[in-house]
Amino acid sequence: MRKLLVLLAVVLLASCSEYQKILKSTDYDLKYEKALEYYEEGDYMRASTLLQELISVFMGTDRAEEAHIKYANSLYNMRDYISSVHFYREFVDKYPNSEYAQDAQFMIGASYYELSPKARLDQTDTYNGIEAFQLFTSLYPNSPKVEDALRMMDELREKLVYKSYLSAKLYYHLGTYMGNNYQSAVITAQNSLDEFPDTKYREELSFLILDSLYIQAMNSIEEKEEDRLRRTLDEYYAFINEFPESSYMKDANVIFEDVTSMLNKYN
Repeated sequence: MRKLLVLLAVVLLASCSEYQKILKSTDYDLKYEKALEYYEEGDYMRASTLLQELISVFMGTDRAEEAHIKYANSLYNMRDYISSVHFYREFVDKYPNSEYAQDAQFMIGASYYELSPKARLDQTDTYNGIEAFQLFTSLYPNSPKVEDALRMMDELREKLVYKSYLSAKLYYHLGTYMGNNYQSAVITAQNSLDEFPDTKYREELSFLILDSLYIQAMNSIEEKEEDRLRRTLDEYYAFINEFPESSYMKDANVIFEDVTSMLNKYN
């Protein structure tokens, strides 16, 4: 075991020594060869250090394109997604007709996908990812990566819907604190459904709208009460038609009974 550790240490030192010599070398052909070798071995740290220099050295040649795309890929594989976005974008701008342009455009979206934070946080990177994937699918509709782009785009959209759902729930729970937050809950949830009609949160958002309208109606001033009750009733019928097996059906029927009872005095 001890001999093995000594042997590994010797190999590591030799490897580091060789890498340092390559770094200091002015033999750019050798650097390029070793950079590709490191890249293929998955040693992205060493590969990226060499490739970064070679991008400018080989500017105007095919080698510059390959150095650039593999440098961006190395950054992505090292999880430096902010930098990878920058260099993928730069690649697309510099080499729009390159054989690697399609991959670079996809990887812009993939980088933003990785940068996209939890739903409660700012979603700028989520919107950027959706925009990048939309551009990719528009430019390369026959690409084998379109399916992956659509899948990741759907995941990013669901995150936006979930964020709006959380916002609507927050307004709902705030109730009448410093204003009519139920109306804000309705508006937020409805906007989300309008923008993302196929969301998996559709049932939850729809019931939240119904319940918020119901609470407003039951606590309404007299001159607004009838209109609010009738709007709630309309929303109830829309809800049960779309979700006849909903887990919220018991609560929805309680709303129906209360609202119809209240409306009797207007008939």
